[in-house]
Amino acid sequence: MSKPLVVSIPHNLGKAEAMRRLQGGMGSLKSQFGDKVASINEAWAGDRMDFRVGAMGQNVSGHLDVMEDQVRVELQLPWILAVVAEKAKSFIQKQGTLLLEKK
Repeated sequence: MSKPLVVSIPHNLGKAEAMRRLQGGMGSLKSQFGDKVASINEAWAGDRMDFRVGAMGQNVSGHLDVMEDQVRVELQLPWILAVVAEKAKSFIQKQGTLLLEKK
């Protein structure tokens, strides 16, 4: 198994507002990338969200932790996707920032 991919997304929203925006925004990812994403499952426990995404015949699982000044995303990529980990990291940072910026 490959090592986890860790992405930090800085923000200055505070923990409560960042969580509100993320909780409301995960559904928009499904509608935005519905042709590429087969499923998105999420479960919140406090300030942590565990998730599983099915895309392109692969499953990606991980979690994100919401903090006062950043969101830390950690996910396990299947070996076939691990080779594009840096591109995935950039994509996650971009999409996470967009979710946090939306009011």
